[in-house]
Amino acid sequence: DYIFYTDWMWTSFVVFSISQSTMLAVGAIYYMLFTGVPGTATYYATIMTIYTWVAKGAWFALGYPYDFIVVPVWIPSAMLLDLTYWATRRNKHAAIIIGGTLVGLSFPLFNMVNLLLVRDPLEVAFKYPRPTLPAYMTPTEPQVGKFYNS
Repeated sequence: DYIFYTDWMWTSFVVFSISQSTMLAVGAIYYMLFTGVPGTATYYATIMTIYTWVAKGAWFALGYPYDFIVVPVWIPSAMLLDLTYWATRRNKHAAIIIGGTLVGLSFPLFNMVNLLLVRDPLEVAFKYPRPTLPAYMTPTEPQVGKFYNS
């Protein structure tokens, strides 16, 4: 809901930026260095984007709001990584350092723009309230002292 989203928004943005940019840079550079095929980072990012669109569709089909899953913008950062790899083919360490830095700096920027386009969480929270809890999960009052006199 709104309180949860606003409390954890910045933390989740930072955590996801670090983890996903690392996943992209490490995975793609590892693959590129061992295959020698430029363009694999963009291919890798395209697969992750399609996978996330499928997940977004699945959650939407379950009745969650369309904005419940925000698809990260991997492809532009991956293209920068591919360009770096192409420009530094003779020096693998430069590809890792420069490409990793470009991904680490650009990925959060692209995703910040993406998140600015998401609908207001307060509007979404009121439009899609949490479903009521089933009976077996409904909290009950504590039964302290109920059988004291029996």
